[in-house]
Amino acid sequence: MTSATATRRAGRSGSLAWLAVPALVLFTGFGLIPLAGVLVLSFTSWDGLGDIGFSGLDSWRAVLADPQLPHALWVTFLVMAASWAVQTPASILLGTFLAGDQRYRAFLSVLYFIPLLLSSAAIAITYKALLDPNFGLGAGLGVPLLVQDWLGEPVLAFSVVIFVVSWQFIPFHALIYQGGVRQIPRSMYEAAELDGAGRVRKFFSITLPQLKYTIITSSTLMVVGSLTFFDLIFVLTAGGPGDTTRVLALDMYKRGFQANLMGPASAIAVILVLVGLVLALLLRRLGGRNAAHSQLEGA
Repeated sequence: MTSATATRRAGRSGSLAWLAVPALVLFTGFGLIPLAGVLVLSFTSWDGLGDIGFSGLDSWRAVLADPQLPHALWVTFLVMAASWAVQTPASILLGTFLAGDQRYRAFLSVLYFIPLLLSSAAIAITYKALLDPNFGLGAGLGVPLLVQDWLGEPVLAFSVVIFVVSWQFIPFHALIYQGGVRQIPRSMYEAAELDGAGRVRKFFSITLPQLKYTIITSSTLMVVGSLTFFDLIFVLTAGGPGDTTRVLALDMYKRGFQANLMGPASAIAVILVLVGLVLALLLRRLGGRNAAHSQLEGA
């Protein structure tokens, strides 16, 4: 490479770097600065209305010594694992199906995307009404199997939360997988067809391996996003029955806005950020150094 070529490329890279400035400004204003504010609040004593007083590590000691924290963290990881286990296979299959060339699949793509456009609170209210054992769907249709205390039994309530969360967010991840499948070279499938491979063989031998980095990207969004599940769970179960569905984000809300303990609530918020950062880095590590580059190539 000549020095002139290197100079031109360096100049082009420098000019393109300015394109990242607006995003960097927005991220600083709406991401880093609020995060710094929450971190500062975690070392204070504040009820949300009065004066803010510095309390040192008191809020952190109270949070870390509270037996509710390990339980809420455990429930959060359970929701994370269960929702990932349900959403990932369904999203891959749905995305692969929608990646076909038939015209009706474009209509189905729009139809399947509708749940993501709805408010989580509205979805929770709707399902709560449908699952009511006295006036819900089961009682209206006269189906005894559906007439159960869905939100009053721990196992059923947890299962309902996972189902509703998956129902809402599978369309988004299916859209990601649909794009990933369409990036796979058609020649690979044609070569497999010449070797006599059927649909199932092509799916497991070509589609899934080629979607490796798409799966990592989707899983990262699922895992990090599951840490922020609040509105849907709050409206649907309010963390109950008991504390069966009391995830860490809901625990943060109850401490901050119901108990007026902004210091401990801010400490939990920082813990959520740290957990999300660690999980995102671990998933990134699984993808290797060339994950982003390979995904862009569809490889």
